[in-house]
Amino acid sequence: MARTRKAPARSARKSTRAPPCAVEAYARAVVAGEVVAGRLVKLACQRHLDDLAGGKARRLVWDGAAARHAIEFFGHLRHSTGEWANRPFDLQPWQAFVIGSLFGWKRADGLRRFRTAYVEVARKNGKSVMLAGTALYALVADGEPGSHVYAAATTRDQARIVFGEAERMVEASPPLRARVTRTVNNLAVLATSSWFRPLSADASKMDGLNIHFAAVDEVHEHPGPEIVQKLNTATGARRQPLIFEITTAGHDRHSVCWQHHEFSVKALEGSIPAETTESWFAYIATIDPGDDWTDPAVWIKANPSLGVTVKVEDLKRQVDEAREMPAQQNAIRRLRLNEWTEQVTRWLDMGVWDEGGPPKVTAPAAVKAEMDALAERLEGRPCYGGLDLARVNDLSAFVLLFPPVDPGERWTTLCRFWVPEEDILRRARRDRVPYDLWRDQGWLVATPGNTTDFAFIEQEILDLAGTFDLREIAFDRTFAGEIVQNLQDEGLTLVEFGQGFLSMAAPTAELERLIVSRALWHGGHPVLRWNASNVAVRQDPAGNIKPDKERSTERIDGISALINALGRAMVRGEAERSVYEERGFLVF
Repeated sequence: MARTRKAPARSARKSTRAPPCAVEAYARAVVAGEVVAGRLVKLACQRHLDDLAGGKARRLVWDGAAARHAIEFFGHLRHSTGEWANRPFDLQPWQAFVIGSLFGWKRADGLRRFRTAYVEVARKNGKSVMLAGTALYALVADGEPGSHVYAAATTRDQARIVFGEAERMVEASPPLRARVTRTVNNLAVLATSSWFRPLSADASKMDGLNIHFAAVDEVHEHPGPEIVQKLNTATGARRQPLIFEITTAGHDRHSVCWQHHEFSVKALEGSIPAETTESWFAYIATIDPGDDWTDPAVWIKANPSLGVTVKVEDLKRQVDEAREMPAQQNAIRRLRLNEWTEQVTRWLDMGVWDEGGPPKVTAPAAVKAEMDALAERLEGRPCYGGLDLARVNDLSAFVLLFPPVDPGERWTTLCRFWVPEEDILRRARRDRVPYDLWRDQGWLVATPGNTTDFAFIEQEILDLAGTFDLREIAFDRTFAGEIVQNLQDEGLTLVEFGQGFLSMAAPTAELERLIVSRALWHGGHPVLRWNASNVAVRQDPAGNIKPDKERSTERIDGISALINALGRAMVRGEAERSVYEERGFLVF
């Protein structure tokens, strides 16, 4: 009987116990390795646990009820698009950690601790909808009279992405619909004189703002720091303002986004004094240095919503495509795996490139002997030439491209490279490549003097024209000069080949296709391989690509010459009379 009398008492005590804290639960699971996460997420979680243990000494207070209030607010919201349309907004554990941290941590005076939040996560993880929901919380549930909330981005249309999501959430929620008045570009709570508006990117029009909450989407797209600076200075009159920045990794290492990324990393690593970073929240989900970006096991580090809003099959498809088409790699690694990339776009995967020649373990002498034998077998065959001449004292390249004749045959290249003889060792040290060794092995020719010897190059081209059926030579007019006229006088056909997208886009794309489909045989020429490894490409708004000499790491002369030659081969239709007879010519 005693047990039966005590049972209701235990049940009553249990019912008054606060539910488990979602923020702490996530932090402990990440730190314990129960949730797969990258190094920086682990540091964010450890920071939370350390502050729970020692924050009181720094006058920090954890308000679990406030964190829970903000998290539970999302349960009143509904998704508006895609497969989640009309479903309640159930925060993912990582989202609950972010939201709970922002609104749960207080200072000793009871005001919010964090004034800036920087959240960097890969695309498709629900960043924008979380930002929209947080903005609505700041509008209606943050206890701030006259709450002025803004969605800020580089353009009004971009700002309307978050604002439009919030509009649809209001429409889908009867309680919010009853409380929020909607007009054009404005959500207002008349009872508290509060509003939420998309903000123009014109920083000159931001003076006079009195911001309680600013939702800043895709910070990596901001061309300069002006907007973020204006937002920051517009919060000075508020008790506990919050600027919430959400972004995917970028590429510009001089941008405000990179500055905030670096500051966030230092805050998480503790390399900046705590008093400097006390009001700065950071959560960065990315794969770690050394991770194999093609390994599905690491994708969750950058995609904490993997399997929910991020579809594994879709991500795998994009990674597989990028593995074969390296021009896409930087975009996929940046946008879907949240890696900061360089400003340039790397083009060729050298593992794929190497399949166009003998095995890498083949001795250089054997590779050279095979190339010389190949040249003999190609005597008299039709080919197209591409010429890329050096400025004064650098590498010059001439590439012969032989279209296939028989079914199953590959396109074939023969290359000639020249570099001035004098001071070749200095140039080798400057470019960090073995010009002198390549000269000794016969892969390039050192011409007399310390400047490009155009007469020497001209004579060798004439010798090649006597050996092969050289239909045309495509050249970049830069630095071509007198050599073009001299070769024309000798009866060769030379065609100026523009270096803009109009001329270069089609053969660049076709060369990539030939390499990826293993339809190009370059024989393992080491100088051409070095050029290929250096190529970066520029992309226009239509998605066309072309090599970019200014952004490429080192010299790309051989690849430029190869693309020139391929461009003329495509125009002349030599390919159409060979392997394209059955599948049709590739049109760009």
